[in-house]
Amino acid sequence: MSITKQVVFVAKEESIEELKALLETMVEPSRKSNGCLLYNIYQMVEKPDTFVVIESWADDEALKGHQNSAHYKHYKANFEPFTKDKSSNALSMLNG
Repeated sequence: MSITKQVVFVAKEESIEELKALLETMVEPSRKSNGCLLYNIYQMVEKPDTFVVIESWADDEALKGHQNSAHYKHYKANFEPFTKDKSSNALSMLNG
């Protein structure tokens, strides 16, 4: 069963560009990861300090592989100084 998540980052006011640059480094390598079905990052137009990641993985093994990758470990080691708030939500698709 696929796993889909929404991760929301709110940047510190003085660190918007730094967080944006760090998140941008995640896009291509994540999309190339085994089992990646979707990986997009959005910046809110009305709230430019807020970034939304929508990611979908084929299964738990694919998600764990992503979380053990070099690019993910780099992000995890570097995002906190730029981030005021972060939340993560599991999503399920409505059929209808």
